[in-house]
Amino acid sequence: KLERGYIPWEQKGKFMGDFYQNGPIATLNRLRSDILPELEDELVRFSAENPITLVLPCLASEMDGDALPNILQHLRGAEYLDEIVVALGRASSEDYLRAVDFFSILPQRKRILWLEGAPMSHLIQVLARNDLDPGSEGKGRAAWLAYGYILAEGRAKNIVLHDCDITTFDRELLARLCYPLVHPAFSFEFCKGFYSRVTDRLHGRVTRLLVTPLLRSLKTLLGPLPFLEYMDSFRYPLAGEFSMKVDLARSNRVPSDWGLEVGTLAEIYRNCSVKRVCQVELCGNYDHKHQPLSADDAGMGLLKMSIDVTKAIFRTLASEGVAFSAGFLKTLRVAYFRMAQDHIARYNADAAINRLVFDRHEEELAVEAFANAIEIAGNEFYEDPMGDKPMPNWNRVLSGIPDFLELINAAVDESERAAEVA
Repeated sequence: KLERGYIPWEQKGKFMGDFYQNGPIATLNRLRSDILPELEDELVRFSAENPITLVLPCLASEMDGDALPNILQHLRGAEYLDEIVVALGRASSEDYLRAVDFFSILPQRKRILWLEGAPMSHLIQVLARNDLDPGSEGKGRAAWLAYGYILAEGRAKNIVLHDCDITTFDRELLARLCYPLVHPAFSFEFCKGFYSRVTDRLHGRVTRLLVTPLLRSLKTLLGPLPFLEYMDSFRYPLAGEFSMKVDLARSNRVPSDWGLEVGTLAEIYRNCSVKRVCQVELCGNYDHKHQPLSADDAGMGLLKMSIDVTKAIFRTLASEGVAFSAGFLKTLRVAYFRMAQDHIARYNADAAINRLVFDRHEEELAVEAFANAIEIAGNEFYEDPMGDKPMPNWNRVLSGIPDFLELINAAVDESERAAEVA
């Protein structure tokens, strides 16, 4: 059996073969999958001097799903986490009380930010009155408020964030996300997660069929601009998992729309040397809830996401001095469409050799929808290049309202006292 290439089941997945380095950022590949105890032992030692806070942007409805209870069971064993901050959104007072009980199984220090609660709602009004509007509700604002609370506490040196809908979550994902930042011999300040999105078919349509072909089309038309090379070096730029040094939470602006992940990478590009940026492979496979394409509704689903992502790329390029014209945007759409069709042919071959389901018609429909998204994004950008303001960075907030961090601390304490009374 060994001569025929047979690998015992217990050995499968322990060694992977991809150690490829692409672009200007460091890529930390998952070459072994049997070393979690060693990683966690080191993380316990390293985090003693380099504390880690985990941020969980969480919708109240996710407490009723299958993913979050599994995530909590794994987090219970993450002894290297100093604190877990839950940014709880779309939650009633009953939901908040339920969350206090739901997250109580975690042994780490934990705080729950009730985003719709009266104390936090009052703070959002204070920000708006001082021309520091944090934007509409969503993952961006939830994460931004959590960063403010972490800055107010002054405990953490590292912030780690991941979503609460990961159905394949385990502690290896979290350990690999934390490790590059807390290892004392490394100098990374920002770490982006990546992974494959495969079940019986290929997922990750916005990354595969929009972002990568779009970036490469822009490189064809504009040349290898440093920002485009930087963006194209990320294996999964729309991944929601990352870690960063706490000081970056002070200086980074957070986008308020679905361009959050791309906007975050753009802010890191502005505020951090690319030598201090890395990406890390988190797991063998990753799955979470899948958004519908919503090809006929620009305000929903993947079409809305693709419009916001494209506008985020356009705005960053404009800030780098790229001049967009109506003619250029038309040319870009044609170049993208051809590039995306070439990528479909590659994915078709990749799926075939791995015996995966591949619906080429559905892939073509997605590309047509994304081409329309590029046109919509181009028109909206052309009419309003600045677009919706990103949330202010925390340096600006503290310049305008010097005691605001103390107000956040007080708001969280007030919500907790109300929960104890209830």
